[in-house]
Amino acid sequence: MSPYWSEVVRALTPYVPGEQPRLPNLVKLNTNENPYGPSPQALAAIEREIGDGLRLYPDPQGMPLREAIAAGHGGISPQEVFVGNGSDEVLGFAFLALLKQALPVLFADITYSFYPVYCRLYGIEHRLVPLRDDFSLAVEDYRQPNGGIVLANPNAPTGRMLHLEEIETLLTDHPDSVVLVDEAYVDFAQPPYASAAVLVPRHPNLLVVQTFSKSRSLAGLRVGFAIGQRPLIEALERVKDSFNSYPLDRLALAGATAALADRDWFERTRQAVIASRTQLSRQLAALGFEVLPSQANFVFARHAERDAGELATALRARAVLVRHFRAPRIDQFLRITVGNEAQCQALIAALGECLGAH
Repeated sequence: MSPYWSEVVRALTPYVPGEQPRLPNLVKLNTNENPYGPSPQALAAIEREIGDGLRLYPDPQGMPLREAIAAGHGGISPQEVFVGNGSDEVLGFAFLALLKQALPVLFADITYSFYPVYCRLYGIEHRLVPLRDDFSLAVEDYRQPNGGIVLANPNAPTGRMLHLEEIETLLTDHPDSVVLVDEAYVDFAQPPYASAAVLVPRHPNLLVVQTFSKSRSLAGLRVGFAIGQRPLIEALERVKDSFNSYPLDRLALAGATAALADRDWFERTRQAVIASRTQLSRQLAALGFEVLPSQANFVFARHAERDAGELATALRARAVLVRHFRAPRIDQFLRITVGNEAQCQALIAALGECLGAH
């Protein structure tokens, strides 16, 4: 701790991301990265952008990308879209622009652990709302005074998801509060589950945040966006332009826009992840794991007889990384990214060794 630190910095407990080690022959299933590469069209667009034009600033509004995002969501205009450096930046702007209110922000006790970090950073009061014993979210538990509601849908790290009807109940129950729906994993959901973006035209208090990191395989490019009615988007723009008026660089804008255009690549890789998730859940259950129903590109599982921390350590010794959270209620669960077929089979083989060695 330095004497030069501000009181804000002294009080912070930063978010801890998943481990990014450099180990040979690593099976990396701990950070929910897509096992399939980006769209070839996206890579080609990025390559075309490399040249003398990089001496020039990018479009400060990111309008071509906003237009492409709006075109993919019926009834949405480009002015109702905001783009930023990954969904984490978009979320950070939203907390400051929309959720710093007199009443506490509500979010689940088990959810994305960046939410309390934003609250501490910006001095936002918050209150945790416990999930049910089965780790599902009960919308009636949020019927209390609040300065906003934040929910990850599908939830992280549980993978469980609310139906649109439940989201709409939250919106109508709290017309004076912003309801922020963080949909980092929504593209891996299957009907009847769907994105809440379709509700934006009739709910002025809804902000939906998504990312290109997961389903578009562009985690290294850092592109996220929000969809909401114009007053909410304008609030994000006011915060952005007080930090950095050129948030997305030329390569990010080109790659993300091209990725949206390649629907075939998106659909094929998305369906591959969904199929692997189903198969992996079955294989884990056969090994004695309880696996929560997931609509994300990961599963959340605990073994009936083996300690999760010990299993994570044993897997790491076999060059297989999964995520273990040492937190109340979930310290016996492992969050396992859905990899490609070879990665999933390597995980199952390693788990078989770990369980057999007990």
